[in-house]
Amino acid sequence: MAKNQKQTKKSKSFTGIKSSGLVMLACLVLAVLIFHYIFGNPANFMNNDPNNHPLDGNLLGTIYKGGIIVPLIQTLLLTVLALSVERFFAIRSAQGKGKLAKFVEEIKSTLSKGDIAAATTLCDKQQGSVANVVTSALIKYAEVEADASLSKEQQVLAIQKEVEEATALELPMLSQNLPIIATITTLGTLMGLLGTVIGMIRSFASLAGAGGTDSVALSQGISEALINTAFGILTGALAVISYNYFTSKIDSITYCIDEVGFSIVQTFAASHK
Repeated sequence: MAKNQKQTKKSKSFTGIKSSGLVMLACLVLAVLIFHYIFGNPANFMNNDPNNHPLDGNLLGTIYKGGIIVPLIQTLLLTVLALSVERFFAIRSAQGKGKLAKFVEEIKSTLSKGDIAAATTLCDKQQGSVANVVTSALIKYAEVEADASLSKEQQVLAIQKEVEEATALELPMLSQNLPIIATITTLGTLMGLLGTVIGMIRSFASLAGAGGTDSVALSQGISEALINTAFGILTGALAVISYNYFTSKIDSITYCIDEVGFSIVQTFAASHK
């Protein structure tokens, strides 16, 4: 019965996209389409031929000359952007409808007065991960308070365990997909480095070719090296910023959960001597 009550009390919120592999696949398809039909548009090149030099000042054609590594790095870049948007809405939903700091202070204030009903009402209005944890703890609070067979120590331990279990259910959803973004912080730079090495190999190969220097091959190799370097650095930088930003948000939510959970336990211990 208590479990059913807990399920009805728990607020529903956006928990994010679980199939991150499909997101990456969609980003790969989009990156390939952009590479061929936008960057590789014949209008970006001399004589409308993608095998020729890009038109003067044409950035899209220059990016196309970066070679096959470009759509791979684009896939990583688009994945970072897509998962960052997904994490933004998921963590925003987890924070609830109102300001989290204000909610925690209001909960602590109602608990200090012993008004459990008011605290439950605040949770229903706030929603989100912190409110879910508090709601679970308050339900357990009422259960152990009505159970005269338990000692005070057992009651306190039961509330602490409920807070820990509810927290363990909420926190993994907050960090979902962040490991992928963390991996791209390094992978994006490495892919850029790979493209740079391939471009330099082509440049030196053109210099070593018989019959003089092939200026087209040389310029294409240099373009490939520089474009991939730029894309790789951009992807890695955005991934680092995104990962650190969302990690700090999750740390803030975790701190609020710990703070309000401690307050619930201390309130019960102080009011039941």
